[in-house]
Amino acid sequence: MDFSETAILIGETAVTWGHLTVFAATVALALLVATVVLAWRAASGGGQQSIDAMRRAAELETKLAEMSGQLRGLAEHSASTQAHLTQTLDTRLDQVSQRLGAGLNESSQRTTQSLQKLNERLAVIDTAQTNLTNLSSEMLSLRDILANKQSRGAYGQARMEAIIRDGLHSTAYSFQTTLSNGTRPDCLVRLPENDISVVIDAKFPLEGFNALKQAGPDEDPKPLQQRFRADVLKHIKDISEKYLLKGETHETAIMFVPSESIYADLHENFEDIIQRAHRKHVIIASPNVLMLLVQTMQAVFKDARMREQAVVIQTEVVRLMDDVGRMHDRVLDLQRHFGQAGKDIEKIVISSDKISRRGAKIEQVEFAEPAQRDGDASPPRLVAGE
Repeated sequence: MDFSETAILIGETAVTWGHLTVFAATVALALLVATVVLAWRAASGGGQQSIDAMRRAAELETKLAEMSGQLRGLAEHSASTQAHLTQTLDTRLDQVSQRLGAGLNESSQRTTQSLQKLNERLAVIDTAQTNLTNLSSEMLSLRDILANKQSRGAYGQARMEAIIRDGLHSTAYSFQTTLSNGTRPDCLVRLPENDISVVIDAKFPLEGFNALKQAGPDEDPKPLQQRFRADVLKHIKDISEKYLLKGETHETAIMFVPSESIYADLHENFEDIIQRAHRKHVIIASPNVLMLLVQTMQAVFKDARMREQAVVIQTEVVRLMDDVGRMHDRVLDLQRHFGQAGKDIEKIVISSDKISRRGAKIEQVEFAEPAQRDGDASPPRLVAGE
C-alpha cells in the first residue's frame, strides 16, 4: 500500500494512509500504556483489583481491535470512494474534452469556410478594382482623344462610319469624297433614282463644350456659353456653305454629334442653336438619331429597288397567267380523259356482270352417272339439276 496516497478528505485537508497508520499506532500505544498502568495499580491494590484491571485491559484490547477494524474499513471505503470519484472525474473530463474538441473542430471548419468566402469576395473586389482601373485608363484616353481636335475628329468619324456601314449597303455611300467645289465631306449617301447625295459631317466642335463643363462653381458660365454657341453656329454655317450644292447634294445636311449627352445638352440649354441649324438646313444628329435616319434611308432604298423591279415583276406575272391558262386547258383535257375512262369502266363492269352470271349457271349444271350395259359405257351427258 502506498502510504503517501490520500485516504480521506477532511474539509480541504488530505489525510493519507501514513497519517491513519500513525494515528492508529498512537492510539494503540496509549491503550497499552493505560493497560500497564492499570495493571500496576491493580497489583499494588490487591488481587481482586488486579483481576478487574486485567479484565478491563482485555476489554480495552477488544475495543482497540474493533476500532482498528473500523478504521481499516473506513480507510478501504474511503479508498473505493476516492477511486470511484477519480474514475467519474476522468470520464467527465474525457466527455468535456471530446465536446470541446468537437466544438473547436466545428468552429475551425466554420472559420475556414468564412475565410474562403472572404477570399473569394476579396478576389471579386480585386477584379472589380482592376476593371475600374482599366476603365479609368480608358476614360483618360478618351479624354485625351476628345481634347485633341484631330483625334476627336477621327473618333467622331469612326463612330459615324460604323453606324453607316452597319445600316447601308456598300454601294449606297462613300467616305471622304471630293465635291465639285473641292470640299471633302466625311460621308456622302447617294439617294436612289438621281445623282443627289446627302452630306454627313462628323467634325463637331467640342473645345467650347469641354471648357463649359470643366468650369468651376465660382466661374461665370456666360462667356463660356457664348464661346460654345459661336463655335457651333460657325460650324453650322460652314456646313451650309461648303456642302449644300444645288443639283449635287441634298438640300439638307447632317451634322453628327458623337455623344448623346452633348445632343441632350444642346436641346435643353441651346435651343437657339437647334433653330438656327434648321434654318440653315442642317440636322443635328446624335448616334441614335443617325441610326433612325439610316433606317429611313433603308426604307427609301428598298422602295426604289421595288420600283426598279416593277416591270420585271409585271412580266413575270403575265408569264405566270399564261402558265395558269395552259394548266387550265390541260386540266379540262384530263377531265375529258377521265370521263371517257369512266364510260369504258362501266362497259367493263357490264361485261364482268354477264360473265359472272354465266359462270353461276355453269356451277348449277350436274354430271349424270353413266348406265352400265353389258360392259358398254354410254358417253356422259349433262343433266340439269333440280
